Amino acid sequence: MIIDIVKGIYAYALADFKDHPGRFTLEMLAWATSIGCSITMALTIPHPPFMILYPLFISQCCVFGWSAYTRKSFGMLGNYMLLVSIDSIALIRLLLG
Repeated sequence: MIIDIVKGIYAYALADFKDHPGRFTLEMLAWATSIGCSITMALTIPHPPFMILYPLFISQCCVFGWSAYTRKSFGMLGNYMLLVSIDSIALIRLLLG
């Protein structure tokens, strides 16, 4: 049932917060930033403010990568470090014009 899934997610989040409140807080901030960036991108197409968005993308991916590392999740760590690399190259290309 859906209610059991929601209860499970809530229990997981609560346990994560109790285990590592700093990581939980940083992840929630990174998640909110991710959503904000996606909404900003959607609302500003075809000319999104990449000079603002790319540093935010890179920062949130670093937080998610660190979180994955502290959880010993190699797949997620690899994913976020690859995204940091891609977005960093894009930002450098943007700055070099």
